[in-house]
Amino acid sequence: MAHHDHAHDGGACRDISHLLEGIKRFRQRFYEDNSELMHRLVDQGQSPPALVISCSDSRVDPTLLSDADPGQLFVVRNVANLVPPYDPAHHFDGAGAAIEYAVCHLKVDHIIVLGHAHCGGIKAMLGGAGGQWLQSDFIGNWVSMALDASRLQLSEKDAQGQPLLAPLERLKDNPALVERASVAGSLKNLMSYPWVRERVEAGNLVLHGWWFDLDSGDLWTTEPGGTQLMPVLD
Repeated sequence: MAHHDHAHDGGACRDISHLLEGIKRFRQRFYEDNSELMHRLVDQGQSPPALVISCSDSRVDPTLLSDADPGQLFVVRNVANLVPPYDPAHHFDGAGAAIEYAVCHLKVDHIIVLGHAHCGGIKAMLGGAGGQWLQSDFIGNWVSMALDASRLQLSEKDAQGQPLLAPLERLKDNPALVERASVAGSLKNLMSYPWVRERVEAGNLVLHGWWFDLDSGDLWTTEPGGTQLMPVLD
């Protein structure tokens, strides 16, 4: 989620004609110079190997990051790359609908939850946890899903082995830890979807957590089926 840019409040709207030029270049590349791929995707339909659940942040585009061609990624983007827990009674759930379509109809082999550094949604969640909720109709309630997951992922254990939720002060001082813990929470929530769990346990679907460091361009990943994010080494 990008930070609100007050510099443009009340001013002239910025020109976006270069985006139209980009569309022209895309058309040249995939419809004129190399038309076979797009024609095949139209005639035979899409069959992407991976679903990516990523943040809406303008700096973290999964297709650009992975240099994927059309047809390779089925992408769900929302604020803070969150997966809500399975709740079929919640009829208007865009994330759940997209996950269901990717898993049950497109039969993807992989689901990647892609988080990133300097996530505005996580920043909003941490501010809200400290009593400084944004004035918003939707954002605060949405990002609050990440709070309990983060506190539990970063918890310590008591003498009986029960989790002691991480104090808010620790969370607020370590946003990158929270971002990575939130990815782990979303991976856990994915397993609450019965048709996801069924395919994972059958070995037909693998869950991955990724975290992109905006400062360095480094990528952190989980081991397939795990939740612990570690830097990818060259």
